[in-house]
Amino acid sequence: MEYIIYSDGGARGNPGPAGFGFLIYKKNNKRPVASGKKYIGNATNNQAEYKGVIAALIKLYETDNHPTKVLVNLDSKLIVEQANGVYKVKSENIKPLYWELQDIVKLLGIPIKFKHIPREKNKEADKLVNEAIDLKISK
Repeated sequence: MEYIIYSDGGARGNPGPAGFGFLIYKKNNKRPVASGKKYIGNATNNQAEYKGVIAALIKLYETDNHPTKVLVNLDSKLIVEQANGVYKVKSENIKPLYWELQDIVKLLGIPIKFKHIPREKNKEADKLVNEAIDLKISK
């Protein structure tokens, strides 16, 4: 089964209160089969982006442990290029997240493509990010 993931992460202040959100779709389906959002505390935008992708791939594995192909859509060009091996990861606070992502990609053992998309095409994931942060900081 082929899946499409939309994932986003954000921080207010960078670093600041941060969260992520994601939606998982079966290819050619209009309704998500799974979604998630989480407040992660004080973090940078890039840390939140990575944690969102990692959580989405773990959720995909829990939902269907035999997917055949995955397209991960992100509005962070940096994360996409790092995940695809185009850019080196230089930031020490990102390296552990990068390696965690690589471990999950290996665990899944299937083709996973990371694609940069405009923010306008990632509105639903962005909405989940803001909900996660708003829920926590409004308490």
